[in-house]
Amino acid sequence: MNWLTDYLGYTAGAVLAIIPIVNPLGAVPLVMTVAAHLPEAERQRQIRRACLYTFFLMTGFLVAGSLIMNFFGISMPGMRIAGGMIVAFLGFRMLFPSPTVASEVAERGEVKYDIAFTPLAMPGLSGPGTFAVVMSLSSQAAAKDGWDRAVDFLGVATGILLVALVSWFTLRGAERFNRVLGATGMVAMTRLMGFLMICIGVQFIINGLVAITADPRIWAGLAEAVRQGQP
Repeated sequence: MNWLTDYLGYTAGAVLAIIPIVNPLGAVPLVMTVAAHLPEAERQRQIRRACLYTFFLMTGFLVAGSLIMNFFGISMPGMRIAGGMIVAFLGFRMLFPSPTVASEVAERGEVKYDIAFTPLAMPGLSGPGTFAVVMSLSSQAAAKDGWDRAVDFLGVATGILLVALVSWFTLRGAERFNRVLGATGMVAMTRLMGFLMICIGVQFIINGLVAITADPRIWAGLAEAVRQGQP
C-alpha cells in the first residue's frame, strides 16, 4: 500500500501548490463582469468549458510543458512578461469599463464572443504562475525512476483535476455572490479586482525582467558587444 500513500501525498501536494495560484474565488468578479450579458444557462456552460480548458492546459504543461517551450523557443521570463501584459490589460478593462460597449451588449442580450478560453480559463484561472508551478511539479516527477515517476505524475494529474472541480463548484455559484453583494458591491469588487489584476500583471512583468537581468549570459553578451565596439 506504499504506492497508495505516495499517490495521495502527491495529490495533496499538487492541490496545495496549485490552488492558491488558480484562486477560483478571485475569478468570481471576472465571471460576473465578462459574463454579465449571458443567460444563466449559457453562463454555466461557459464556466464548465473554462474549467475543462483549465484542466487540459495544466495537464498539457504537466506532460509536455518543457517540450512545448523548447520547441517554440519560449523562455519562462518571456511567458511571465506576456502573461503579465494580458492580466494587466484585463485589469484595466475591469477598472475602467467601457459604458458604451457594456450597454450595447446588455441591450442586445447576445453572446458577442466565447469567453470560456479567454479570459476565464486563461489568464483567469490558469496563467504563467500556474504553468510555472505545474512545470516544477513535472520536473520533480521526471527526476524519479520507474513506478515512482508514474505514481507522481498520476498524483499531480489528479490534483489538477481536483483544482478544476473546486473552480467549477466555486464559479457556478458566482450568481449567489452577485445577489448577496448587490450591484454596488459587485461593482466595487470588480474595480478592486481590476486593480489587483493590474498589480499582479505588473508584478509578472517585473519578475520576467528580473529573471532576464539576472541571467549572466545577458551581461556577458553586453560586455562582449562593448568590447567589440571599442576601437
